[in-house]
Amino acid sequence: MTYRTGCIAAAILYAVHPSMAAASDKSWSHLSTVGLDALIGAALVAPVVMDDWDGGVQAGGSMAASALVSTGLKEAFPEMRPDRSNRRSFPSMHTSVAFSAAATLQNRYGWEVGVPAQVVAAFVGLARVQAHKHHWYDVAAGAAVGELSGFLITNKASSDVRVMPWGDSKGGGLAIGMRF
Repeated sequence: MTYRTGCIAAAILYAVHPSMAAASDKSWSHLSTVGLDALIGAALVAPVVMDDWDGGVQAGGSMAASALVSTGLKEAFPEMRPDRSNRRSFPSMHTSVAFSAAATLQNRYGWEVGVPAQVVAAFVGLARVQAHKHHWYDVAAGAAVGELSGFLITNKASSDVRVMPWGDSKGGGLAIGMRF
C-alpha cells in the first residue's frame, strides 16, 4: 500500500468510526449522511491529492449518474418509506451515491482504498434501513445502481483499456477503447 493510498483509506475510516460508537436508533439517519459525505469527499479529494484531474471528473460523473438514475427510479416506482414520511423510498439515493463513490475509488485506485470505501458504503445502506428510511430491497437496488455507475464510468488510473457508456436518441451501449 502506498503512502497516499493509506492516507485516503485512513481518512475514510476515521470520518465514520468516531460516530459509530455513539449510534442509537435516533442517530442512524445522521450516521448514514456522515458516511455518505465522507465517501463523496474521499472520491472528490483523492484525485486532487494525487493530481489526477481525469479521476475527479470520472468520480463526479459517476456520482451524478448514480443520483440521476436513482431519481428516475424514484419517480417511476413510488414506494412508501417504512417511516411513512413519503413515497420516495425506492431506491436508496444515499446508498446509490455511496456505492458509486466507493466503486469509483476501488476501480480508480485499487482494492487498498476500495475495500474500506465499500465497507463504509455498506454501513450507509445498513444505517438507512436502521433509520427506517428504506426497505432492504431499496438499499440493494441503490447499491447495484451505485456499483454499476462507479465501475462503468471510472477507469483505472493506469489502464490501457477504457469502457465508457454512450447513448443517443436511437439507443445506447458501451464503447471499449484499447491502447496498444
